[in-house]
Amino acid sequence: MAKAVKAKKSGVKKAKAKKTTKAAAGKKPAGKAAKKTVKKAKKPAAKAAKKAPAKKKAAAAKKAPAKKPAAKKKAAVKKATKAPKKAAAKPKKAAAKPNKAAPKPTKTAAKRPAKVAAPKAAPTPVAVPQMAATAPVPAPKLPAVGDRAPDFLLPADDGAMVSLAGLSGKKVVLYFYPKDDTPGCTIEALAFTAQKAAFDAAGAVVLGVSKDSVADHCKFRDKHNLTVRLISDENGEMLKKYGVWVEKNLYGRTYMGIERTTFLIDGSGVIRKVWPKVKVEGHAEDVLSAVKAL
Repeated sequence: MAKAVKAKKSGVKKAKAKKTTKAAAGKKPAGKAAKKTVKKAKKPAAKAAKKAPAKKKAAAAKKAPAKKPAAKKKAAVKKATKAPKKAAAKPKKAAAKPNKAAPKPTKTAAKRPAKVAAPKAAPTPVAVPQMAATAPVPAPKLPAVGDRAPDFLLPADDGAMVSLAGLSGKKVVLYFYPKDDTPGCTIEALAFTAQKAAFDAAGAVVLGVSKDSVADHCKFRDKHNLTVRLISDENGEMLKKYGVWVEKNLYGRTYMGIERTTFLIDGSGVIRKVWPKVKVEGHAEDVLSAVKAL
């Protein structure tokens, strides 16, 4: 009997064990399905969770611009309030600098007079001659007809010394000209050379006078085959005595030079005729006519 009871008990235990195993076998599929459903439920929740921050960010971004200007305005107001304080502080520094730099101008002012003093003390003798040169020079007075001709002693192109006293008893033609070998002077010299024989026949001596040297006279004479004697007055003493050294004006430039002039002197040394500001053409013929009439 005891064995039978034990057998029954073991059978009951076995039956229970089978049931539990079957129940366990049946429960496994249900657990898998539950897991799948949980996963499926989690995915939409995760997506929703992801979308939720994005929406929150977008909403925050939309709200942020509205807040930023306010923040910028506050910052601008703060800067504006700070800027005047700095600007007000800067002038104080600038005002302080001039006080420090104030002594410098006095130092430079003390040095400059020392440098300028030397040029001021330098003499300027050139100013007086320039004023005298630009001032109008009074026209010299020509010896008039009937005056005694001023005497002279000057070298000629032939190397001899010529004087008015040495030509006493002869008629003398003194023609003053500006410069050797210039167009007008060359024409005049050639005209007197062409009439030399006629002057000799009338008992007159023709003398050309300028400031050119004897050497220049010789070159001028040889170049143009001149036969009239040429006198050199390099110092200009004779020119001044006869009043032919004058101030000239050419194209606005003033300078001293010889005024083309001719004098006819008789054998006793008296001036018989004067030709001032001579025009070259036909002049030699006019003088010859006057010599013949004397």
